[in-house]
Amino acid sequence: MKFNYQARSKEGDIQAGAVEAASKEAAANVLQGYNLIVTFLEKAGEEPFYSRSLKIFEKVTRKDLVFFLRELSTMFKSDVTLIEALQAIAEETKNTGFKEIIFKIGEEIEGGTPFSGALAAFPKLFPPFYINLVKSGESSGKLSDVLEYLADHLEREYELTRKITSMIIYPAFVLVTFLGILIVMSIVVIPKLTSALEIDPQNLPIVTKIVISLTALLRKYIILGIAVVVGLAIFLQRYSKTDIGKKKIDILILKLPLIGNLLKMVYLTRFAENFSTLISGGLPITKSLEILSGVVSNQCYKEIIFEAKEEVRRGEMVSLVLKRHPKLISSFFSQMVLVGERTGRLSETLLDITSFYEKEIERDIEMLLSLLEPILIIVLGGGIGVLIAAVLLPMYQIGSLGI
Repeated sequence: MKFNYQARSKEGDIQAGAVEAASKEAAANVLQGYNLIVTFLEKAGEEPFYSRSLKIFEKVTRKDLVFFLRELSTMFKSDVTLIEALQAIAEETKNTGFKEIIFKIGEEIEGGTPFSGALAAFPKLFPPFYINLVKSGESSGKLSDVLEYLADHLEREYELTRKITSMIIYPAFVLVTFLGILIVMSIVVIPKLTSALEIDPQNLPIVTKIVISLTALLRKYIILGIAVVVGLAIFLQRYSKTDIGKKKIDILILKLPLIGNLLKMVYLTRFAENFSTLISGGLPITKSLEILSGVVSNQCYKEIIFEAKEEVRRGEMVSLVLKRHPKLISSFFSQMVLVGERTGRLSETLLDITSFYEKEIERDIEMLLSLLEPILIIVLGGGIGVLIAAVLLPMYQIGSLGI
């Protein structure tokens, strides 16, 4: 049988081609006999090689990163060298694109680059938050622990994102469904109804008149409406990139009814969780706050963190700065941080805060969904009911008149 392959030589050159062998394992043995590291091997004819090779650009998922960090941490604890650990993980990784990245990280390290420097070559995959933690682990000799902290951090971030996404999906699905039905009725059903009805428009039911008028307006101005929506989206996107615009939008979002309080808890959860991860990784509080100010997306909280960093440099406690902003930082949060600072267990206290807010977020999401579900059902059912009535009433009228 013929097998298509892609492999890397010891010099780092990528080779691709085909090899004859009795099985896939035999083909791999043949290639390894030529001192090649196999990155792709597939039976010819199962799928075009060029389409399979596109997986080099496959997106690296959070799951891939968690596996990578945990495996590295475990191997370090077992006294496996960094190069050996990277090669072993690369061979086990199914994501071809991530496999190539791991090999490149190994090459950088073999060339004398520190692990943090090798990771920094891939900023989209390993942001400054990760790099600074790894640097701290390298200097303190606790790289294994730091990698474990990072893996835990990624899992907590994923769980929080999943909870928020679950809240958004259902309302979004209902709204998209309603808009789809409305557009189909407006463009297809209602125009055919008005042309098919052999009845004086003045004698149509009031519901039908209203729907026909609204759908006529929708068809007439649909392009203008789309242009306005797109233009507004572009304006907001550009405005949000300015310092003033970003802050005003962030303030407005936090003032939204129901959602505003939920978002505050989300930001506080991420603040506490990220802060705990950085401190656990051995970074000083001032450095941790400096990194946090670049991680937090909301401008209001970014300014509070920056203020805390400056005050800590002057000898103030973080909790005292947080107490100055009761509208954004809850008294529970600032009091718990104060307890953590006084007991010398700030990292553990921040994780307790994270755990508390995660439960609160989950409860709030469930409450919002329980409120939204009946409201959306009533709105969607009412809207569809009006559209159906607008179609059926004229038909009933025609039947009653014997037309």
